[in-house]
Amino acid sequence: MGNLYLVRHGQASFGAADYDQLSERGFAQARRLGEYWRERGQRFDAVYTGTLRRHGQTLAGIAEGLGGLDLPTQALPTLNEYDSEALLHAIHPTPLPKPETPELYRQHFRLLCDALAQWMAGTISPQGMPSWDDFNGGVRQVLERIRHEHAGQEVLLVSSGGPISTAVGHVLGTAPEVTIALNMRIRNSAVTEFSVSPKRLMLQTFNTLNHLDSEEHRDWMTHA
Repeated sequence: MGNLYLVRHGQASFGAADYDQLSERGFAQARRLGEYWRERGQRFDAVYTGTLRRHGQTLAGIAEGLGGLDLPTQALPTLNEYDSEALLHAIHPTPLPKPETPELYRQHFRLLCDALAQWMAGTISPQGMPSWDDFNGGVRQVLERIRHEHAGQEVLLVSSGGPISTAVGHVLGTAPEVTIALNMRIRNSAVTEFSVSPKRLMLQTFNTLNHLDSEEHRDWMTHA
């Protein structure tokens, strides 16, 4: 039996004009995860990522920490995050203030959760985005590919909270509201692990940050 490690990207640039860029802390989180795996002799047989910049940067940080990752990377747009701005605009067409205070931050994510629920129910169609069925189906296709092609192997997958929570929701058969709740809890550079066999995927761990579980690194934990 093999293992699939789904890694959410390191801290990006929330609130900036270009979110799709790791912060200095985000690079450090990814590099530390690679170091943690190197210390434990972790090796990979296959690598998958989305095509967003923060996915590639996170993979580069992990590879640096590992001391190298000489494997071809399968970069798939079906592992990209949903467009949060398009979702918000679909239910709140007027511009929202930047989430620069705790209350505005909470408001941002309350609205996002509402928009996600409406998208998943098919009641809104955010501009430029696939339907929820297509988004969900794309993630499931990647999981099926990994199950068929990499049973018995160690697979690294770097993506975002949306695809990772969708993958967990698929494996566990969760209701949409639970999938959304899982999404909101996935931390930067967190690892979710599935066991992989030709017959099925099984959840082993969710949203772990063992690589940051030390006095030196504990304040590196972030969500956005």
